[in-house]
Amino acid sequence: MINYNGKTFRPILNTKNGETSSETFFIYNQVGNVLTSEYSGGKIKKGHLIGLVDKKGNIDMRYHHVNEKDEIMTGRCKSKPEILENGKIRLHEYWEWTSGDKSRGKSIIEEQ
Repeated sequence: MINYNGKTFRPILNTKNGETSSETFFIYNQVGNVLTSEYSGGKIKKGHLIGLVDKKGNIDMRYHHVNEKDEIMTGRCKSKPEILENGKIRLHEYWEWTSGDKSRGKSIIEEQ
């Protein structure tokens, strides 16, 4: 199992219906297989996520945040890790809003 505890991530790619950007900063914490994170930056004032990490390092998570329009946004995401040549982690994310237009998207975030 990959341990994400103490790792920080920034998005490098997102679909247009997403709200994260290169200005968004994630701080991950993990105890056992339970992952949590706080995030903010760009269009996002403050957000949190909680998820479960499986033996291959895949993450099944739920998230919520307050955006710059003062809307509470919620969603779910499945992330698949890729280990880069430099040993850092890239996460390929497949997500969907459970609020708003309930659309789906893809993003990629990389360990800083």
